[in-house]
Amino acid sequence: MRITQPRIAILNAIINRGQPTSIEQIHGELADGSCDLVTVYRCLGAFESIGLVRRSFYHNGTSLYDINLDESNRYHVVCKETNQVVPISPELTAELRESINKIEESLRAGGYDNVSHVVEFFGVAPQAARNTGVVPQPVRNTNVTLPTA
Repeated sequence: MRITQPRIAILNAIINRGQPTSIEQIHGELADGSCDLVTVYRCLGAFESIGLVRRSFYHNGTSLYDINLDESNRYHVVCKETNQVVPISPELTAELRESINKIEESLRAGGYDNVSHVVEFFGVAPQAARNTGVVPQPVRNTNVTLPTA
């Protein structure tokens, strides 16, 4: 992949945002006229194909992009009312990764190849619920038993 000024600008915009960001938000961060929206789409597709960015989604299906400087997935919750993206705590993320790794290992042991996953969390943030009158339901502490390899 060639290194071009638009690609550098797009990567800088993603890094500076520091959280999963939509294509429109990335385009809005770029200097006027530096590149058009189609170029942003194409560059992000190319970046995703080589693993430089990872894609996640808003609850409405809008793609979000985040820089992928390490191999591990970072998880977040997206507010359905405000589209605010909040990272999941490192402790819960570690537990989730451990569970997902067990499932992926089990699938590979069962003959599946090229195993991957997508995990997205959505909800109405407490502040958004207060502003809209939605009463958040209490989170139940549920133990889940996962398959072992």
